[in-house]
Amino acid sequence: MLRILCFLAVAFVVRTAHAEELPIFDAHIHYSHDAVRLVPPEEAIKVLRAAGLSKALVSSSDDNGTQLLFEAAPDLIVPSLRPYRRRGEISSWMHDPTVIDYVEDNLAKNKYFAIGEFHAYGDDINTPVLQRIIALAKEHNLLLHAHSDAEAIDLIFESYPDALVLWAHSGFDRPEEVRKVLERHENLWADLAFRSDQSRGGKVAADWLSVFSAFPERFMVGTDTFAPERWYYVEDHANFSREWIASLPEALVEKLAYRNAEDMIKRVTARQSE
Repeated sequence: MLRILCFLAVAFVVRTAHAEELPIFDAHIHYSHDAVRLVPPEEAIKVLRAAGLSKALVSSSDDNGTQLLFEAAPDLIVPSLRPYRRRGEISSWMHDPTVIDYVEDNLAKNKYFAIGEFHAYGDDINTPVLQRIIALAKEHNLLLHAHSDAEAIDLIFESYPDALVLWAHSGFDRPEEVRKVLERHENLWADLAFRSDQSRGGKVAADWLSVFSAFPERFMVGTDTFAPERWYYVEDHANFSREWIASLPEALVEKLAYRNAEDMIKRVTARQSE
């Protein structure tokens, strides 16, 4: 019995140490104009590195913040082009044709791996602006990072069947509903940004574990620094993620922590190099 207890104690220590050192790919970071003023680029990079992030998928309103971070740490930052030029465009951007000019101008001069995070629900996907955004994603082989409901996700794939899509916040939907959408679309990933229901008492919740096990290569974590003050929680969120991820079956730990996000970006890179 003593030998068994000693073995379990050693296994716990090894697993805990592994969790503390576990790299995190944060797939949902914003660095908008007000965050730039509050947390200068050099400080922002220090925050990301202190959190133990291996990579961060970053977008901003306007795009200047993303470019500042990418210039400061190209090894760390994965740039995404958000179609918002300022705050307050979340519900109006899909009806503003000047957004197209903004997106096209930036795509012509900068390197990106994604368009988004953008907000669009249901039939928003059929507006001319969003149809053009989807066409640009196809033209430039970019991931679409969509803060959307299930209907909008379906319509994106209806418009562009070979799209690569990251579903922001997993649609804030219940795990059983997320499962249904993932079953329909093999090129869909889901981030868990600004969600805590996947964890209960520091352990993965049973309903989420079922979905993670069914789709082990589709999920990833993210902080969602949607407001400047959220930058002060990046390290706390990374540690929160490490805690519940460490309770997953061993085969899933690295996948959710960073490998799934890495593989998603590799898919984008492979398309861009074709």
